[in-house]
Amino acid sequence: MAKPKGTKLIYTFKSDVLFKMLFTRNPDLLKRLVSVLLNIPLASIEQFYLTNTEMPPEEVGAKFCRLDINMIVDGKQVNIEIQVADEGNYLERTMFHWAKLFTTSLPSGEDYSKLPKTICISILGFVQFDCEAVHSEFAPMEITRHEILSDKQRYHFFELPKLPDVDKIDFGDERELWLALFNAETEEELEKLTKGGEVMEQAIQAYRGTAADEEFRYLERLREKRRHDEAQALRNARAIERKKWQDVVAEKDVALMEKDAALMEKNTALMEKDALIANLQALLNKKQ
Repeated sequence: MAKPKGTKLIYTFKSDVLFKMLFTRNPDLLKRLVSVLLNIPLASIEQFYLTNTEMPPEEVGAKFCRLDINMIVDGKQVNIEIQVADEGNYLERTMFHWAKLFTTSLPSGEDYSKLPKTICISILGFVQFDCEAVHSEFAPMEITRHEILSDKQRYHFFELPKLPDVDKIDFGDERELWLALFNAETEEELEKLTKGGEVMEQAIQAYRGTAADEEFRYLERLREKRRHDEAQALRNARAIERKKWQDVVAEKDVALMEKDAALMEKNTALMEKDALIANLQALLNKKQ
C-alpha cells in the first residue's frame, strides 16, 4: 500500500491504548467488530461481555504490558489485540497467550470438556505471512488428512499492510472498511471512510472522542515513555555488547601481532641458521 498523503493523524487506531479505551467504552462497536471479523451474524450473538476493561497507569507503563481485550461471546472466549511493530516471535507469543487464556478458563474441579473455545484475533501493522491474503485463520490440523484436531483453538490474523488504498477498498465489505479504519493515518482517509455508512461514522466519532480524552493522552504518554525507555535500554545494551566485543577483538589483535612477531623472530633465526649452514657447506666444498 502506498504511503498516504494528507493531514497526518496525531493518534491512530494502531495505538493499542486508544484501541482498548475506545472499544471498552463502546462495547456495541466492539460487538459489531467481532461479529464482522469472525463472520458471526450480529443478530445471533446472545451473550457478549468484556472481562478485562481496566487499564491501570502502572500497568500501561510497565514493561511487556499487553493492552488486549478479552470477552465472552456466546460461551466462546475471544481475545483481540492490535500489534503495530514486529518485535519478533509474535506467533509464539500469540500461542503462549492463547494457552494461558485456555488453561485459566477452567474452574477448579471442572471436567476438561468444559474448556471453552478460545479464539485469538490479531490485527497486525506488519506482514507476518508470505501470501497476498489479508486474513489468515489457523487451527491445529492433521497434516495429511487435513482433519481438525479440535475446534477449541483458533487464531485469526489480519495484516493491515496488505490492504489496498482507501480509494480502492470495497465499500460494500464491512470487514474491509473496519480494517481500512485501523490502517488510516490521515484526516482525508477518515473523511473518505465516513462514506462507509452509519457504523463507520459512529466508530470515527468514538475515535475522535477518545483521542481528545485527557485520560487517554496521559496513558498514551506513559506508553510512549515506556517505548522510549525500552529502546534506550536496548541501545545501551547493544553499545555495551559492542564495546565488549571490540575489546575482545582488540585483545585478539594484540595476541596475533605478538604471535606474528614471534614467528618473524623464529623465521629470522632459521634464515640465519640456513645462511650459516650454507657458508659452512661452501667452506667444506672449497677444502675438498
